[in-house]
Amino acid sequence: MTQLPYAIDAETPLSSSELGVLRAQYEKEGEMVGVQTKFNYAWGLVKSNVRSEQHLGVMLLSEIFRTSPERRRECLYYLALGNYKLGNYGEARRYNDLLIEKEPANLQASNLRTLIDDKVAKEGLMGVAIVSGVAVAAGIIGGVLLRNLGRKR
Repeated sequence: MTQLPYAIDAETPLSSSELGVLRAQYEKEGEMVGVQTKFNYAWGLVKSNVRSEQHLGVMLLSEIFRTSPERRRECLYYLALGNYKLGNYGEARRYNDLLIEKEPANLQASNLRTLIDDKVAKEGLMGVAIVSGVAVAAGIIGGVLLRNLGRKR
């Protein structure tokens, strides 16, 4: 669990029954689904712990962002959150930075920036450790092969 109180959305999914209510309303409206209904459903999906639901939530929010300019500001945080949860940290940072640009005092966005930066740093260190481990292993194998070639001559 995060220590950042304003980023609680990152770790608190809706219950399946709560998400079911949002899904039912979305499906009931069908082809004529309203922007608010679509946003509510996307919001619930992004909060989910199920990757496919998060992905669908980001897709729905992206549609709203593209087609409803008056709703863009509302979408920014949840697009950033959804991309963060999916591991798309560059996209998460891009959306979050747009929100912080519009609302510098937004504590949710500031806390999400910290989560994104921490995750990027952690995964960057893991990547360096993996690459280093592969390089060490390659060096050992190369040394053994060279030593064996030297003995055969």
